[in-house]
Amino acid sequence: MLFGLVGFVLGWLLTLFILVMIGRMIVDWAVTLEARGDWVWKTRRVTHAVTEPVLSPVRRVLPPLRFGGFGLDLAFTVVFFAALILRSIVW
Repeated sequence: MLFGLVGFVLGWLLTLFILVMIGRMIVDWAVTLEARGDWVWKTRRVTHAVTEPVLSPVRRVLPPLRFGGFGLDLAFTVVFFAALILRSIVW
């Protein structure tokens, strides 16, 4: 461990954040595929509440790329990989 207890806690927080990001990705796909159920919207609300404060500033710098009806969210990709890299550094 690079930073001892602080690194351990930060590593766990980054792991949880990465898991929430994966959850957001899955729920967003479910919405795109027109999944039904109250759980989808509740889960989407939670995952967006946790991740949007980090994603929105990055999205202002890197807007989504549009390919017809498909959009690639570069901010999501950058934040996801940055979280993975940070976690590997501190943990």
